[in-house]
This record gives sequence, C-alpha cells and structure tokens, in this order.
Amino acid sequence: MALIELNDVSLTFHLRQNRKVSLKEYILNGLFLPTSNPSLAIHALNHIDLKVDEGERLGIIGHNGAGKSTMLKLLAGVYPPTFGTRTVNGRICSLFDINVGFEMEANGWDNIYYRGYLQGETPTTIRDKVQAIADFTELGDFLDVPVRYYSAGMMVRLAFAIATAVDPEILLVDEMLSAGDLAFQDKAVGRIKSMINKSKAVVIVSHDLDSIKKLCTRAIWFQHGCILHDGPPEEVVEKYKESVKQSKPEGADEPRQKLYTHACA
Repeated sequence: MALIELNDVSLTFHLRQNRKVSLKEYILNGLFLPTSNPSLAIHALNHIDLKVDEGERLGIIGHNGAGKSTMLKLLAGVYPPTFGTRTVNGRICSLFDINVGFEMEANGWDNIYYRGYLQGETPTTIRDKVQAIADFTELGDFLDVPVRYYSAGMMVRLAFAIATAVDPEILLVDEMLSAGDLAFQDKAVGRIKSMINKSKAVVIVSHDLDSIKKLCTRAIWFQHGCILHDGPPEEVVEKYKESVKQSKPEGADEPRQKLYTHACA
C-alpha cells in the first residue's frame, strides 16, 4: 500500500481581481447590479496522479511558481484538494514555515515547549527532548533571553532544532537544506539526512539540484502545476537543466514563472 496517493488531484484558488467591495458599495450597488469585483481562478495544481511507496525519497524540482510548495502543503493537509482524492497512510512531519508560532516575549526555553506542542508533542515527550534541542542550537545563555532580541540566524537555529526533533513516518521538506549560517549548515544537513534515513517516505522540494540527486531515489519536475517528468533524479535533473539553458539568455537569472490560470494540455 502506498504511503501517499493522489488520484486526479487539482487545486484551484479564487482571488479577487480588484479591491474589496465595501459594505456601502454592496448595499448601494451589489443588490441591484452584477458584482464589480469578479474572482480570478488560479489553477495551482492540475490533475495530479502520484504514488509514493515506503522507502522512496522523492525530490520535486521546477521554476519559482511552478507549484512545488503548493504541492507539499497539499500533501501535508494544509490545502484540501479542489478535485480528486488525497490519501496519506502515516504520521506526517512538515519542515516548512518553521518560524511560525514563536512567542516573541518568551525566552528560548519556553518556545521549545510551545513549538513542541504545536508539532504534536506532549509535556512528557518534549521534556525528554529539551536538552538535546538546546544543545543542537548552540545558543547557550541566549536561551534565557526573549526571542524578540534574537538575530535572524539565531531564530533559524532555534526553529530548525525544534522542528527536526521528531521521529516522522512521512517527512516533507521545503528548502531546509541550507538553514542558518555556514557554521550551522553542516549540522543542519546532517540532521536532515538522519531524519531521512529514519523516515518511511520523504518528499523534498529544493532548488539545490545536487542535493536532490544525492538524497533522492526519484524526482519529478513540476511546471505550471503539472508533473512534466517523473523518473530517476539524475535523468529528471538533467532534463530540467537543459530546459533552463534553452529558455534563458546567457548570464540571466532563472526566470520566474508567470501566474498561471490555465490547465496543462
């Protein structure tokens, strides 16, 4: 049985094209005239069929705006499918938006507990992990200081240490392979690799193509909310790199995808 299975899954967001209509405008005009603020349908994911079996490490690559992170959030249950079915068999750990949920006036120790509870820990289970989390951050006495005084790098250290102090069955990772400063990155990559080895299945979104090739057993290339290619990481990465070379002028940055409102052919 697959740990993750998507059957003909689509996800559509409806955005207002103009500003919000005020109550006064609605009363004066909306009751008698057609709406002056129509919605715009954004087809973020289009008819996705995907299975991830136990033991697989799946990498997702593609341009900015291709739908990679949206796909990961749908797998995590943040977004329900607009159409189709999503089935997940196992406990999910999601490593994205790791800075969400901090109490800025509380110190580092207290935030370890707060964030732990948000991740599903109990007072007993988090108590057994607190010291290991604190040691991994290398923040020392700064853990006694309210986190609103932390630098961005210190916040990343604390958030990453808490977020990765779990034993997941299904691990979802979004651009976490270069967390923190250079001195912290080797430890972060080592921690991620350890979690990958312990997980039954892993899905990684990253622009670091070398890491996708090293860490994954399979890769998919996303474009316009569709799976363009699915196969061995080396093969999919090379096809993606060749496409990027053909589509951008020499010396230009990677093109950012336009906001798309169509389905793939």
